[in-house]
Amino acid sequence: MTLAAVAALGAGGGAGHLTVNGLPVVRGRFSIGYVHSIYRAPSAEVFTVEGRRFTMRAVLSRNEGVLDYYAVPGERVRLPGGLWKLVLAEPAAYESLSLLTTSIGRRTVISGGRCLPLFPAGGEVLLTLRLTPGARGGSCAPPYNQSFFLNAE
Repeated sequence: MTLAAVAALGAGGGAGHLTVNGLPVVRGRFSIGYVHSIYRAPSAEVFTVEGRRFTMRAVLSRNEGVLDYYAVPGERVRLPGGLWKLVLAEPAAYESLSLLTTSIGRRTVISGGRCLPLFPAGGEVLLTLRLTPGARGGSCAPPYNQSFFLNAE
């Protein structure tokens, strides 16, 4: 089922909008922003959405070492402004994804210029796509208000 079809399902009868943990998915993509615990560098994993599955397509960071840390094959590109991007050779698809959240990493879901922090509770968070009647999230606080997070592709 395409994103448009899922969105259409939610349009009638008050079922809601397609969200990732309550944050509306905009233009069929979202990112998970975080601060890498070893390199202390703002970074993001970029996902596309198809139906109820999401696929990790790329990693962005200001520190090239973060891309090395993933140890996966792909095309590495230096973008304007000093940002590094790793486009995964074999994108990874998920129906759900378990994430550890800490006050150091500050994992945050980002889509359409809005953010949903997954911390400070710490522990494990299960990332899933759902039709949700209400929306969560708000404006993005530093470091997630940087343009590379808000425009991740």
